[in-house]
Amino acid sequence: MLSLTLYARPDCCLCEEMKSTLLAVQREIPFVLEQVDISDDPALTARFGAEIPVLFINGRKAFKYRLSARALRRRLLSEQRVSP
Repeated sequence: MLSLTLYARPDCCLCEEMKSTLLAVQREIPFVLEQVDISDDPALTARFGAEIPVLFINGRKAFKYRLSARALRRRLLSEQRVSP
């Protein structure tokens, strides 16, 4: 199963938009979603602060800022074909 990690902040409108897109697509294409709040972690804030939200798929950075459902579906289907 695909593993997605979303690095976000609770006060971020773009983060909420990305979460909504992720949940909508998750109904069609199953994946495990981990959400990481960077606001209490100085190291993560330094690493991702300017790029929030950031989405990793199977450990690789895949999207940042905005995410369309179409682009996410395409990427997930591609990842499913390559993953064992």
